[in-house]
Amino acid sequence: MHNWPITLDDVRGAQKMLAGVVRVTPMEGSRHLSGLVGAPVHLKCENLQRTGSFKLRGAYVRIAGLSPVQRAGGVVAASAGNHAQGVALAASLLGVRSTVFMPVAAPLPKVAATREYGAEVRLHGTTVDEALQAAQRYSEATGAVFIHPFDHWDVVTGQATVGLEILEQCPEVRTILVGVGGGGLLAGIAAAVKPLRPDVRVVGVQAAAAAAYPPSLAAGRPVTLEHFATMADGIMVGRPGDVPFEVINTLADGIRTVSEDALSRALLLALERLKLVVEPAGAAPIAALLEQPDSFEGPVVAVLSGGNIDPQLMQRVLRHGLAAAGRYLSLRVRLADKPGSLADLLGVLTRVDANVLDVAHVRIDPRLGLTEVEVDLHLETKGPEHCALVVGELRDAGYVVAG
Repeated sequence: MHNWPITLDDVRGAQKMLAGVVRVTPMEGSRHLSGLVGAPVHLKCENLQRTGSFKLRGAYVRIAGLSPVQRAGGVVAASAGNHAQGVALAASLLGVRSTVFMPVAAPLPKVAATREYGAEVRLHGTTVDEALQAAQRYSEATGAVFIHPFDHWDVVTGQATVGLEILEQCPEVRTILVGVGGGGLLAGIAAAVKPLRPDVRVVGVQAAAAAAYPPSLAAGRPVTLEHFATMADGIMVGRPGDVPFEVINTLADGIRTVSEDALSRALLLALERLKLVVEPAGAAPIAALLEQPDSFEGPVVAVLSGGNIDPQLMQRVLRHGLAAAGRYLSLRVRLADKPGSLADLLGVLTRVDANVLDVAHVRIDPRLGLTEVEVDLHLETKGPEHCALVVGELRDAGYVVAG
């Protein structure tokens, strides 16, 4: 038995509180993913939530629970994006002054959106941790209440309303996949779903390059990672929250990790096949389905937790996704430095139907002879088999090819 200060009645109360504040986000089926898994796959589209992620739910419940005196002193938060926007809008709706600290290099669209939702934005430090420290100092100096992104019971209660919606929209669900950073969303969904449907498996998904939960669960306590980095900045958290860890350690059905390649392929699939803009963190459950399609009993609900992706990051991730899917090929080809050599090379590529995106000559390299040149090629291809065909044709034509 657990002794948590959160009950199913609390979650239902939060759901009533949030009525008219948050959207009951749609549940969309995916024929492509269903075919891959061999069972129905549904997508819980929190990327279509107000502010672009689930974070508004927990932020609103947390701020709504403050006393009049606390509200009068305002609130403060630190975030690079989703939590910032959730706190800003929640505070504005509740008539509370909000200050949000963001890293200096935070994506401009997220900074602008946070300001538009009503927060005073202060840019500080180069990392979220430095912004977090500044926000905590501001809280101590001014009395503003610090709103943690995941490590508070009210925040977990707000996020738990996603779990109730899943059961209402897909009562036949057998597995729920949830992206995990600090753990607030996974803990909330597990706390809402397990008392009602203990047969449903609630599984977290972390980026392998920033997976703090597996070692923490093995140790039985939150463990801090020394090094972590991932394109999925929304779940790039080095230490689980104490509050969500307690729930996840008791109720969740494990954590799966996914590679950076899988994350980028999942984002590409979301755009191409699902027609949905999803940030890498929000695509983590799709990545798990791509890497481990036979591991989950269906029907499966994959929670797309957010859609706030910086356009520049999207460009890089999509290129990475194309490469991971075998549809983007980078090569360096050595050839004679004489007129017509490049035309001959392009002729080979034309015969194998490879689309040239970019060409660059490299002439200054100690590995090259006086009459040699290397050409960097970026090609659009049709998949792994086509990539192999392109490389094979080039080598058959006598070219020295390097990846």
